[in-house]
Amino acid sequence: MPAPRELLCRDRHLLLEDHTPHIVGILNVTDDSFFDGGHHNSLPAAVSHARLLVAEGASIIDIGGQSTRPGYVEVGPDEEIRRVVPVIRELVRHTAVPLSIDTYHAAVAEAALQAGAHIVNDVHGLQRDPAMAAVIARHGAAAILMHNDPSLRDSAEDPISCIKTFLTRTLALAAAAGIDPARIILDPGIGFGKTQPQNLATLSRLAELHALGHPLLLGASRKSVISHVLDLPPDERLEGTLAITCHAVAQGVQFHRVHDVQANHRAALMSAALRRHG
Repeated sequence: MPAPRELLCRDRHLLLEDHTPHIVGILNVTDDSFFDGGHHNSLPAAVSHARLLVAEGASIIDIGGQSTRPGYVEVGPDEEIRRVVPVIRELVRHTAVPLSIDTYHAAVAEAALQAGAHIVNDVHGLQRDPAMAAVIARHGAAAILMHNDPSLRDSAEDPISCIKTFLTRTLALAAAAGIDPARIILDPGIGFGKTQPQNLATLSRLAELHALGHPLLLGASRKSVISHVLDLPPDERLEGTLAITCHAVAQGVQFHRVHDVQANHRAALMSAALRRHG
């Protein structure tokens, strides 16, 4: 099944042209995210950083009020809503790019979509909160749906096969709720429930996931998959992130969720040019 040529995000659309990467800029309004916690958790700081990300080449801004770093503590839907809704209300008035809400709670997604968000980024791929799919469908929002199955870590099975099986279940839930297939992006979930060898195997075989028939998003920015190779802290993992972004572009991945938009945008465009002419 061929991937769609356009991503529908409520009243905003993104073209999915061959070999043209989109950068998803990370905007964490949290105090405990592993790289930028506390940097943007006031409204003026969040809005200023979002505008910078757009100026640097972001096609989407992904706004999160709950850290999902290893060992994270849940803050609860009410606190998430308190953190993200004012930012979304402000940004929807001042930015032309689609806004994504990074949450696995249907109540947070509902509040964010009412505030003007266009995309829901669910790190549990609709398989945690049973109300999530219906919220997305009702608002006509786009959805980034991620593989997140901790049982894979202890499995000897092929990681790509396991990811496909999980995401096929996710797509069935989306279809049952009435989510338009043209609004779905799939994420293999690097760093979630996977060993280092499984993360590296997934990164090396991303192209196989195109068989699921949807655009792909990769979120590996400054993650521990890099530190396990380079033995570097988060603030020294830019080069490793750029290497992964270029490798993903070469495999046809369309969306790249990153902290450092300008550097990744430039690297992705260069990699895409080489792929076009390769």
